[in-house]
Amino acid sequence: LLPSLLVGVCGSGWPRVLCRTGSMSVQERDPCPHRILDDIGGAFAMGAIGGGIWNSVKGARNSPRGERLLGSIQSVRARAPVLGGNFAVWGGLFSTFDCSLVWLRRKEDPWNSIASGALTGGVLAARGGWRAASRSAAVGGVLLAMIEGLNIFLTRMMADSSPPPYAPPAVYAPPMPQQPSMPVPRKAASSELMTDSAPQS
Repeated sequence: LLPSLLVGVCGSGWPRVLCRTGSMSVQERDPCPHRILDDIGGAFAMGAIGGGIWNSVKGARNSPRGERLLGSIQSVRARAPVLGGNFAVWGGLFSTFDCSLVWLRRKEDPWNSIASGALTGGVLAARGGWRAASRSAAVGGVLLAMIEGLNIFLTRMMADSSPPPYAPPAVYAPPMPQQPSMPVPRKAASSELMTDSAPQS
């Protein structure tokens, strides 16, 4: 369940913000052939680092006094790569199913992630029989559905409360200099024209 929770979170669109530096939305994800290798490497690193921290504390607590540092190192060397490998397998299967569904359906939406989580859980538990596989598939599908639902909720909430991030800045237009007004010649009135044209005695 733990690999499905963390690696499944990193396999869908929103959670990658929490799993790697920099913000990455669903539209900005890597193309499918590279996405599989990317998710395998990221999942292995997450499992190895998380397992190293967990097993270092566990190994130190289970070791006698004076040998806690050695016990912590031995526990990390024994268990951290195994947990990283489990995470890598989960992430690789999840991304493979996700890319396959994207290719088959010709679109990328939350249903691909939900179905990929269910298929991954079922495949990993297939050795335990169809009952164990069906239970694991149901858990994976429900888990990814909750993640995608939370993703949609957060996306809508942040889109309503924040302005668009790439709004163009307002362009400042300097005021135009005023042109000096030219005097307009005044037309003579008809009475003035009649007075001027009359003969003077």
